[in-house]
Amino acid sequence: MCDNRHVRLHQAYGFALDPTAAQQRALASHVGAARFGFNWGLEQVRASMALREFELCMFGTVRTPLLGWNLYALRREWNAQKELQAPWWRENSKEAYSSGLAALALALHNWSESRQGKRSGSRMGFPRFRKRGHPVGCRFTTGAIRIDDERYLTLPRIGRMRTCEATTTLLRRVSAGTARILSATVSCEAGRWYVSFGCEVERRVPASNGHQDTVGVDLGVLALATLSTGETVVGPRALRAGLRKLRRLSRHHSRCQKGSHNRRKAAQRLARHHARVANLRRDHLHQLTSRLAKSHRRIVVEDLNVAGMSRSSRGTVEAPGRNVRAKSGLNRSLADASFGEVRRMLEYKCRWYGSELMVADRFFPSSKTCSRCGLVRDHLSLGERVFTCSACGLRIDRDLNAAINLAGWAHPDVAVSAPETENACPRGGQTGPRPARPVDEGTGIAPEPAGITGGPRQLDVPYVRC
Repeated sequence: MCDNRHVRLHQAYGFALDPTAAQQRALASHVGAARFGFNWGLEQVRASMALREFELCMFGTVRTPLLGWNLYALRREWNAQKELQAPWWRENSKEAYSSGLAALALALHNWSESRQGKRSGSRMGFPRFRKRGHPVGCRFTTGAIRIDDERYLTLPRIGRMRTCEATTTLLRRVSAGTARILSATVSCEAGRWYVSFGCEVERRVPASNGHQDTVGVDLGVLALATLSTGETVVGPRALRAGLRKLRRLSRHHSRCQKGSHNRRKAAQRLARHHARVANLRRDHLHQLTSRLAKSHRRIVVEDLNVAGMSRSSRGTVEAPGRNVRAKSGLNRSLADASFGEVRRMLEYKCRWYGSELMVADRFFPSSKTCSRCGLVRDHLSLGERVFTCSACGLRIDRDLNAAINLAGWAHPDVAVSAPETENACPRGGQTGPRPARPVDEGTGIAPEPAGITGGPRQLDVPYVRC
């Protein structure tokens, strides 16, 4: 019996474009049309809200109906006024204006949900007008959207375009009938144009990847990921490596006269450097998460509060913060590590490759718990890189100890028939998943080392340099 199953899911395929000068102008025009649609719709919404507030203050009642915030209401209002407000609208595809209105409808919906407490996360502000130069895209859902061959594709109103890289991956799926293109989104980043195809893909998802082990992954700043097997993956630290050049380019950009050609060129160089840093980080995270999802049956990570960890410690005038400069450096390193992106990639890659992602509780003391006897320390400072247990005398690397505890969180204690095996709960009656101990050897959890002998070994994961 075959253990594989076929599922249909939504997946995006992105490619870099190689447009001609005329096609670049057409792409910029469509992106500008999307921005115009967003700003026009936001102006109509704000005017409607201001008029209703004025009527309530002057007459005590509201006479003007509120303009709908959904896409259909905004599009209906746009179709009624587009000949007067934008007589040149036929120069671009209608999908450009519709994509801007769709982005506005989503922003208004998110603001309303956040205001009512129905949306998790920080409080969202009311949408603001988009100005020229900010990243914005244009989305096509109808018209001629297809992959012609390995180097060419076709978009509505723009026509046939060449790509900088081969589109073989998506072309084979479309030709075989296992993928259907639903939309195409064009965007500009650091002076380069990209297209992202939203597709409905039929994937063959295995029930298991052939492994039966459990690995705990502890994310950190010094080492991006420490595995319970003893391996340490050091991140590229792309932002830290390019910080000196970033400061130089930022100074040069700020000293140029506003509106000059030199300032525009300096902004392009600065944007290219930011894009390079992001690409280095993204490529390394893709390689790391793919290897983990393919090589282990269960992957256990922590539910980290990244927003709280990277919150500024500046404080207020009445209660100023302490060690603000050191905390700002730590926040920069946390942003450079990108913990949230690691978990996001693992979530969908584990579904693809037949593995299981388990998220430990946010308040699980993985770093304070001894991986041998289960003793939980009351306090553990960030400066203590070696965990020392006062009960059993274990000395082990702090991150490795946390990774072993994460692996043990997925498995309860397994008692054997040996007379010296502990059958009672070793943590004073605490219930739930427990950290790994030596008696767990052979249950899929790697046993912890007896001590630190030269430190954990390094795992060099190659990454592509732009």
